[in-house]
Amino acid sequence: MNLAPLVEVTRGANGVDTVECVHYGSVAVVDAQGRLRYAAGDPSFLTFSRSTLKPFQALPFVEGDGVAYFGLSQAELALLCASHSGESFHVDGVKRLLSKAGCDERHLQCGCHVPTFYSATGKRAPADLKPTPLHHNCSGKHAGFLAYCVQHGLPLDSYLDPNHALQQKIRARVGNVVGLEGDALPLGIDGCSAPNYALPLDKLAAAYARLAASDEAALSTLFAAMTQQPEMVSGTARNDLAFMRMAPGDWVAKIGADGVQTIGVRSAGLGIAIKVVDGNMRALYTAAVAVLKALGLVTTPEDTGLAPWVTPVVKNARGTRTGVVRPVVELRRVS
Repeated sequence: MNLAPLVEVTRGANGVDTVECVHYGSVAVVDAQGRLRYAAGDPSFLTFSRSTLKPFQALPFVEGDGVAYFGLSQAELALLCASHSGESFHVDGVKRLLSKAGCDERHLQCGCHVPTFYSATGKRAPADLKPTPLHHNCSGKHAGFLAYCVQHGLPLDSYLDPNHALQQKIRARVGNVVGLEGDALPLGIDGCSAPNYALPLDKLAAAYARLAASDEAALSTLFAAMTQQPEMVSGTARNDLAFMRMAPGDWVAKIGADGVQTIGVRSAGLGIAIKVVDGNMRALYTAAVAVLKALGLVTTPEDTGLAPWVTPVVKNARGTRTGVVRPVVELRRVS
């Protein structure tokens, strides 16, 4: 694999740091015409899209007039694209989505986990916390799946089956967005049990360039929902929320599990996709900020809301500094 070092993690004492870990990966920066402009490592590295796929999984719902049919607010639509933190306003929004479709949390097949809010903020989850599927970061996407099925008279119990009519429509639509045959996309099962697809990294970047810059009605609607309601897409202390607040209405950002980050920049007509190949998320956040700086999209991230991810200090259980996470990614100009 032709990968490049993106981030180093050091360990040291008395002011002397030594590199302990190196996280490798690839970066693709693509313009609105689908041309690769900058890269690091292998820009065509085959990458499962994970949660970065969510806006495109919502396309059949939007194109099928689901927003008007169910009377969704923009905040509720944003939840279809979310990896939310399970905060009260997220959970309440998913409840409303389900109610409008005549469903409830019993219909959700995403499973459940401790709300991401606690890991993102460093707070301890209450001992009596009992997470439900509503707290799952993908519950908004699943509520959208169910609503589509209700609107179009499709079975609810099998809505995650790759052969279900909705999932087949999503697969074809994703292929259309990235310029590949849907049936040729490698299939996997995501952490929430929904079908997920692997794409060349530059195709994933192109999808976000298109999301940010397209004048297609459905893509524009989803871009507006994500960028105008970023707290619904992400959550407190999360990096996607910080990215979208950096350039309101211009940057759309979405992480995916196991080291995937995508960013679309409307004003520059660019899509960015990053994959840290070992799936390390702390490396991903620092690499993403470094890529934005290298592209001139932010000059002094340490003076902005992106500061927590510029060069994070590593501390042990006693709070003692043991090292830093620092970017080493180098973009090469392609065209």
